[in-house]
Amino acid sequence: MIRSISGWREARAASHDRKALQRLGDEMRACLDARGGEVSARARAATLGKHYLELDAEGREQFFRLLGTFDLDPVALGGALLALRESADDEERFANARLVRHALQAPWIKLLTQFNSLPEGVKFLVDLRADLLGMIDREPVFARIDADLREILASWFDIGFLELRQITWDAPASFLERLARYEAVHEVRGWLDLKHRLQGNRRCFAFLHPAMPDEPLIFVEIALTDRMSGDMAGLLDRRAEPLAGEPTVAIFYSISNCHKGLSGISFGNALIKRVGDRLASEFRSLRTFATLSPVPGFMTWLQTQLAEDPGGIAEALARRGWHRDSESTSVLRAPLLRLCAHYLLREKRGAFARDPVANFHLSNGARLERINWLADLSPKGLRESAGIMVNYAYALDRIDENHEGYMTEGRIAASTAVRDLLRPAR
Repeated sequence: MIRSISGWREARAASHDRKALQRLGDEMRACLDARGGEVSARARAATLGKHYLELDAEGREQFFRLLGTFDLDPVALGGALLALRESADDEERFANARLVRHALQAPWIKLLTQFNSLPEGVKFLVDLRADLLGMIDREPVFARIDADLREILASWFDIGFLELRQITWDAPASFLERLARYEAVHEVRGWLDLKHRLQGNRRCFAFLHPAMPDEPLIFVEIALTDRMSGDMAGLLDRRAEPLAGEPTVAIFYSISNCHKGLSGISFGNALIKRVGDRLASEFRSLRTFATLSPVPGFMTWLQTQLAEDPGGIAEALARRGWHRDSESTSVLRAPLLRLCAHYLLREKRGAFARDPVANFHLSNGARLERINWLADLSPKGLRESAGIMVNYAYALDRIDENHEGYMTEGRIAASTAVRDLLRPAR
């Protein structure tokens, strides 16, 4: 009977001496030989997975080095290409094209896909890619392995295979613990905080995969309100008065990707659209869909701009508790909002917005609606953006136009209020 890979997660770390590495190489070759039928193949893959989980960090790096030796065979590829060029007819050309496709696949692809059939094998591969991403710059072959592994996972995690699920307080405790642990934007401060985010006029939706039913892939938290909010503390306040009447605004205030191993595989665009449709069908009163989003790259950019100006803004921001001093905040407000507008609208990485959160929402067709002063006074918010947050608005009748303009021309849809911040002060 084949054991679940998770059964070995607490196994004692093994040494990665020459003998152990030789054993891993032999096991890889045995997996590729595929002798003995499906049951034997699954058993060999399970053994290889067990031994991988027993390795320490250095041993796992050696594992990928070994895996990289199962690369394309240039001789076989050259022969297949030659046969294709010399095909006598369509039937022979079709057969030789299949040989070329087969020769273009490194043997490590076959080896990696064998884990798919194991209990928790998909989760194993997601975690394995997370390990690989942590060492990807150490060997050129690691990037090639990652490209193939990312393609495998992208096909397995196609949006069509994912389930959209509303997460409520009734979910199993183990699932709720994972949700709190994966929250990447606004820290969950205990069970009562989490409960507040899942009931009343709050919603949480996640994408799940049938092979990982107990693991959220990505989730979004929403507040149903009667106004566009620019205050993070108010949205998270458990003591706030409940909404009176029907909601007219849905504020998407946190979106978290849960697995490093799925980096580069986009779920956020589909999640926002699916959740927006679901909320619109549930609440006919909703008129506005917007975010309250961080500006994670602002302070890093600003510090480089102020490096040669140790006084003024830089000195004021360096004062402890500046955000609690009314004189400091009054002086800093206008220049920092103007600088943030410049950063979001004019600082680019290639043709697109430099800030990663801005790029995400703008590429999804959102409009840069409002820049909010002192909206997030948490240590993280002050450190990353001097407390500034942004509302991105999703106008359902303009999403496609905004998306097209941004992706083809780098054109950023922004409100007049935001563009006015760039005008010289009178």
